[in-house]
Amino acid sequence: MPDKSDNDSWTSRRLAAVDRAIAELRRGAPVVVGDGAAAALVLAGETTEAEDLGRLLTLLPGGRAHLALTAHRAVALGLVPGSRVAAGRLDICIVPVGPESEADLVRRLADPTASPAAPAVHRLPLATVATGNLAAYGEAAIALAKQARLLPAVVLGLLPAEAGDGRAFAAAEDILYVGVGDIASYETLASRSLIAVSEARVPLAGAENARIITFRPSGGGAEHFAIVIGDPAPGMPVLTRLHSACLTGDLLGSLRCDCGDQLQGAIAEIARQGSGLLLYLAQEGRGIGLVNKLRAYRLQDRGADTLEANLQLGFDADERIYLPAAEMLRRLGFASVRLMTNNPEKVAGLARLGITVAERVPHVFPSNRHNEGYLETKATRFGHMF
Repeated sequence: MPDKSDNDSWTSRRLAAVDRAIAELRRGAPVVVGDGAAAALVLAGETTEAEDLGRLLTLLPGGRAHLALTAHRAVALGLVPGSRVAAGRLDICIVPVGPESEADLVRRLADPTASPAAPAVHRLPLATVATGNLAAYGEAAIALAKQARLLPAVVLGLLPAEAGDGRAFAAAEDILYVGVGDIASYETLASRSLIAVSEARVPLAGAENARIITFRPSGGGAEHFAIVIGDPAPGMPVLTRLHSACLTGDLLGSLRCDCGDQLQGAIAEIARQGSGLLLYLAQEGRGIGLVNKLRAYRLQDRGADTLEANLQLGFDADERIYLPAAEMLRRLGFASVRLMTNNPEKVAGLARLGITVAERVPHVFPSNRHNEGYLETKATRFGHMF
């Protein structure tokens, strides 16, 4: 039976494979996505350049490739009717991609903040819902793009049957290979392998008796950290705030959101009550990343609300997961919380992961003229309780 070190090594290898594929997509390079039986060659839509697309087309049978989009993005483009989006899930829709001269079109179809794609869209056939291997590899590749904090749109083509699972093809062409299963399990493995890597006393304005503990997945990757204020007792429900990173609000004082107020307010209230935790999670922009959050802001400036902007970009309304928070709580010795939140999904999310939410503690701050619409959307469309 394998020991813990064997399991840790196995987890680290799987996480590293995805992290390397993320780096390749972000720099505009192709990756091979396979599942042991067959494989597809993949490029990120937003980084596609003519030279990259040309190479990809020469490597695929008949030069056939497709742009895979989430149904949300395809609906926003008018490529599929809204009725095709099944409740509770995202179909992967595909559009044929032609010669490398269409690299600019790919980028415009992927990014709603780029130059208008409408004239080009009119000459495209309606998108179709992907099935079979195109669906399987399209879903995996879009998941990988999301993990890379890129827009959820990819160019992909199926490798010929003689290429098998794609490993030998990838090696021969000096292209990175990543498994469908590794992509699917990445967030779970990264969360469950979190380990505390550093700790220090950090007196804070409003909470001088504070220390910060950083957590990192065993294979590297994004770090989360816990601010421990006072000396909370592990056997009691601990006053806790889950706070998603927000560079614009937390650091720059942006008035477009209430994140800075929530962060500072939570630290002050925990200190006032004597002890508690603030878990600072690397999930900027409801999990879509800073770059995409700024894209969403541009769409909001054109009239979309927060939820609509995420959908137009191709994302779900909220891409966050709460497993990192649950694992951090367990590693800190807490199984029950008094949760400072207005978001019912945080309560339900922790409960699903085995953390008892003994009490929801309201966490409300005054609005300003820049975030009134944002807060209204949180209340009416996300169900936040103000």
